[in-house]
Amino acid sequence: MDNTTTYLTVVKSNKVVEASYMLSLVEQRVLLACIAQIDSTAVLTEECRFEITASGVADLAGLDNLSNTYRDLKKASEKLYERSVIIDDPDPDNPKITQRKTRWISSIDYVPGDGKVVLAFAVGIIPYLSQLSREFTKYKLMHIARFESVYSIRLYELLVQWSSAGEREIEVDWFKQQFQVGDKYSRVVDLKKRVIDPAIQEINEHSNFWVKYGQRKSGRTITHFQFQFGLKDQPKILKKNQITDEDINREARPGETKAAVIARLSGNSLADFAKPGESFDQALARKRSLAEVKKNLR
Repeated sequence: MDNTTTYLTVVKSNKVVEASYMLSLVEQRVLLACIAQIDSTAVLTEECRFEITASGVADLAGLDNLSNTYRDLKKASEKLYERSVIIDDPDPDNPKITQRKTRWISSIDYVPGDGKVVLAFAVGIIPYLSQLSREFTKYKLMHIARFESVYSIRLYELLVQWSSAGEREIEVDWFKQQFQVGDKYSRVVDLKKRVIDPAIQEINEHSNFWVKYGQRKSGRTITHFQFQFGLKDQPKILKKNQITDEDINREARPGETKAAVIARLSGNSLADFAKPGESFDQALARKRSLAEVKKNLR
C-alpha cells in the first residue's frame, strides 16, 4: 500500500455498508486499506493479494511513532481473520437465502522484514467488493483517515450511501443490530452519548460532510434517528430576503431564471429536491417531512 491516502477510494456494495458486524478501529483501517486497492469494476479472485505496510497504516492514522505499528498491524490482521460479517438478503437472484455469514479474509502472509502483511479476501465477501455496477457506496479513504471511532466510519458510510437525498431515517433497533452494540448500549441515552454524538462530532470535524440529527418517538419511546447532512462545500441554504443579486449572478446555472435561482438557494426547488422517479406530490410530502425533522433539530 502506498503511503498516501489522497487518491485511494473505498468502494463497497450497499449490502456490506448495511451489514451486521463489529471491528476495532485498527481492524477497520486494515480492511479499508485493502478494499481501497481493489478495482471495483474488475474481477477479484481469492488468489488476489493485498499488501498492507506498518508505515501505510501509520500514515492513514496520522501516527508519528512507528515503533509498535507492525506489532499492531499483525495483531489487527489476526483479529480480522477471525471476524465475520452477516449480510442480509445476499443474493437478489435467490430470495430464499435470507442471510450470508462470511469471513472478511481467508489468509495472511507475514513479512516482518519489510514491516508488512499480505491479505487475501474470503470467497464469500468477494462479490460485494468487485465487479460492482450498481447499488454501491464510494468515498475517498482520506475522508475517514482521522476518525478515532469505528462508529464514525460506519455512520459516515451510511450517510454517503444516501448522499443524493441529504437525509436518512434509521430505526434504533436496526442501528443497534447492524453495529452490534445492543448488548453494550441498550438504553438510547447511552447509545447517543457513546456512539451517535462522538460519531457526529468526528464526521463534522474531519470528513467532507456536515451532519446533524434529531429523533422520532412512538409514545415516549425513541424509535428512529433522523439525520440531515450534506457536503461541506455545497452552498448554504439562504432565506429569500438574504439573497442578493450578486448571489444570483454567481450561482445561476445556464438557462436558469432568476426565480428558479432564488427557489434553489432558499431550498424551495422541488426539481432539485426530488429523487429520480419521484412524483411532485411524493417530493412535496418528503420535503414537508424533512421540515418536521428540522424543527426537532432546533
